[in-house]
Amino acid sequence: MKLIAVFGLWIALLCQAHSNSLDSCQNRCGFGTDSDFSCQCNPPCERFRDCCSDYADICKADSTSCKGRCNEKYNSQNKCHCNCKCTKFNNCCSDYAAVCNGGESGGGSVITNAEIKSVSEALYALDSNRASASQLEIDPQVLISGSQTGSEADLSYRPFFRFLDEEGLFSRPTYATLLALLDNYNRMTGQTEDVSSQETAEQDIFLRETMSNTEVGRELFAFLYTKGVYTSEEEFIYDLKMMWFGLYSRNKGKMDSSGFEHIFAGEIKGGKVSGFHNWIQFYLLEKRGLLNYYSHSFNGPWTTYPDVLGMQFRWDGYFKQVGSAVIGCSPEFDLAIYSMCYITRPGKQCRLSMGGKELIIQTYTWDNSYYGDGKKYIGTGYPATPRT
Repeated sequence: MKLIAVFGLWIALLCQAHSNSLDSCQNRCGFGTDSDFSCQCNPPCERFRDCCSDYADICKADSTSCKGRCNEKYNSQNKCHCNCKCTKFNNCCSDYAAVCNGGESGGGSVITNAEIKSVSEALYALDSNRASASQLEIDPQVLISGSQTGSEADLSYRPFFRFLDEEGLFSRPTYATLLALLDNYNRMTGQTEDVSSQETAEQDIFLRETMSNTEVGRELFAFLYTKGVYTSEEEFIYDLKMMWFGLYSRNKGKMDSSGFEHIFAGEIKGGKVSGFHNWIQFYLLEKRGLLNYYSHSFNGPWTTYPDVLGMQFRWDGYFKQVGSAVIGCSPEFDLAIYSMCYITRPGKQCRLSMGGKELIIQTYTWDNSYYGDGKKYIGTGYPATPRT
């Protein structure tokens, strides 16, 4: 009996220790959101009020480190500093060079390809708003070779979308706020976009719903914060609004375009469809009879959603040779992967991982105009399809 009592006490203490570890930030500071824990230890937890009780003591106590502080504004109360001027005044924190990469690459620490793949897998796992097989059914029909993409031949006689559970998906906040944005644009380049105060408010709501109010958005911010790219969620959201919704000119000097319009809504330039890499916009236009699906030149290795296809189609008289898109993902996942790739690999190929399979996102910077301190708007971005 005595042995049993001792064993029972040992088990109880072990369980208590495990339980306590789930409620502590010990060795967890800066980690992304983890549903296995009962509380969180990353900056967004302060906004969502789910920080562990020891978050402030453990994660915010070290004021002599640059972790999460790269490029911060000067504050005389800080014991040391983490911006590009600290080397001049000889008051950098001791880990400035290691954490902030000596002030290079935007002031953040080096972000490796392995880290990008790891974060993209985390975003993929957290995408709870993606369409399920019971909510979305597509009909890709004819697969053509890469050399056939410019033929403008309609080889598929049925619509691309067989079924979409609009009621189940479009009622969700991130879908609803995306839908509110898609009808705000004049698709023709060379004609100035007139952005009303209501449309500006819709941009803010969309960013809040996708990036601040979802696990996908929180995970992306937590990663970029711990890498020193942003010093606050406010800075993160502001930068996204500028890079995605800031206007610039693609034609005739008119303020006629933005990264969001180009990628999510699509444009017409030089008599052809330009951009247009969002599956929800594709669905809406096909349903209205304004888009005719022709064929696809690439179908990714995924057997569940999201999937990736390179599609040929005609949009109300204008042809798109290859309109690749991530099919079935949530708006927040779409925005997150493009944003992450543009921020970490601007103008380059960005290698992600979804369910263990590689996805390449190619982005391009807009080099003719700038915002903020010489930052570049998003020119375009799309899933890169392999050459055949």
